[in-house]
Amino acid sequence: MTLYVFDGSLEGLLCAVFEWFERKPGQVKLVSEAVFLPDAFSSAFHIHNDAQKADRVWKGMESKLSRGWIRRCYCTFLSEQEEAYTALFEFICYLFSSEAGAEKNYGNPFVLTVSQTARKVEREKHRMEAFIRFQHTADGIFYCGIDPDFNVLPLIMNHFKNRYADQKWIIYDIPRRYGLFYDLEKVEEIKMDFNIQKNMISPSSPALSEKEGLYAVLWKDYFKSANIPARKNLKLHTQHVPKRYWKYLTEKQSW
Repeated sequence: MTLYVFDGSLEGLLCAVFEWFERKPGQVKLVSEAVFLPDAFSSAFHIHNDAQKADRVWKGMESKLSRGWIRRCYCTFLSEQEEAYTALFEFICYLFSSEAGAEKNYGNPFVLTVSQTARKVEREKHRMEAFIRFQHTADGIFYCGIDPDFNVLPLIMNHFKNRYADQKWIIYDIPRRYGLFYDLEKVEEIKMDFNIQKNMISPSSPALSEKEGLYAVLWKDYFKSANIPARKNLKLHTQHVPKRYWKYLTEKQSW
């Protein structure tokens, strides 16, 4: 078996598809450079990124798939899971090797995996949109640090740009060490050094504006007044708001 080693980028994965059809090597296994280990029983072929090759594959996918399926493919890539990379690679190869409508064959394990993985990523995207709470910093920027299961920043960008168009904000993905900064005109990708402070889900007190404490108190008072103790159902509540998201919610934090 030949190992196709790519750099973990979408362009690299698409180039791997191009090379498979170009070389027809038979059965291959796609692995990212992050997990690749030389194998005495397998030969390795390192994929070199080529924008033209990747573009040809992507345009071919667009000619065969609906916008919904194109998004599923993108979401599957954003899952950043090795098995998802493999499934996406195999799915695209299957797509180009089959008659029209191959994406509807859920009996194919790769079609099913791409669909299921995309659904998980979309669920995480919706939860981030619902549970993110900004904090007002001393320099006038609204900030929130997140650590989602998947790389959902590209998916939530337009939601927050449209919803908070009148204020500057930063959403920073702590584990992936990059974020989005909106400056009232455009959204840019940024990187920051957080070595000084370990927990950047929430900024330290000196970094917050004087009004942030008041905002938090008012928000907690609102939820307290809207709460009906007699109807408390913690089991149902955690189904809709899993505990791992509570760290983002101002109303769940104690002073």
